[in-house]
Amino acid sequence: MDGNQSPTKLEYYEDMFKLQSYATLLSSFLNEDGRQTLVLDSTVFHPQGGGQPSDKGSISNPLFNFIVEDVRSKDKIVYHYGHFQDSRKHEDIEKGAQVLLTVDEGRRKLNSRLHSAGHLLDICVRNVGWDHLEPGKAYHFPDGPFVEYKGAVPQNELQSKPKELELEASKLISKGGKVSVSILPYDKASELCGGSLPDYIPKDSTPRIVQLGDGLGCPCGGTHVNDISEILSLKVSQIRTRKGVTKVSYNIE
Repeated sequence: MDGNQSPTKLEYYEDMFKLQSYATLLSSFLNEDGRQTLVLDSTVFHPQGGGQPSDKGSISNPLFNFIVEDVRSKDKIVYHYGHFQDSRKHEDIEKGAQVLLTVDEGRRKLNSRLHSAGHLLDICVRNVGWDHLEPGKAYHFPDGPFVEYKGAVPQNELQSKPKELELEASKLISKGGKVSVSILPYDKASELCGGSLPDYIPKDSTPRIVQLGDGLGCPCGGTHVNDISEILSLKVSQIRTRKGVTKVSYNIE
């Protein structure tokens, strides 16, 4: 790979509902694991990261069809891993070829619902009186999604809070509300997020902020539903508090 390559343009960053796009093939090679890898000038595929699994789908043109099985980002370059449907080899692919990218719609929709549900859980946690908890690590995968919060909660509240959180989520889902995404100057982003941003966000950056309805914004690079009502349901399966961290496990049956 060329160390001077420009960052991959993220088509989903501004339009989360785009499932197809055209791009130019920059390179095709086997990575160190022996996996077929394509790098493009832009992508509509969401790479794994931020607690969200990668998209899957296909990259094609009249000469080949490449099945995308995994997508990762490193140093702002997005790598598409998978295999060619025929016996074609990576060295047969012409650099500069125009290709059509198609994202698996069902998988993207599920990932977006799970991610938005995690953000909705943050709002519910505040609304049921746990506003001292600060969202930390999140895992928005289908196999056991959860959000971890910095801060402990009383043991005697662990039994009653799941139901309270579910009722609050149900109320907000029924009410609905636009999910908006904005790329903002640091100060404006900070204001939308309640007056501060996490330390890992550089002061000279323009963070991408996701806001559910009229709730507080949150810095996020993922994909989401268009409206809170599209989350459909949120169930809390378990709450555990240990060593100053409270873990809330959820699902979206």
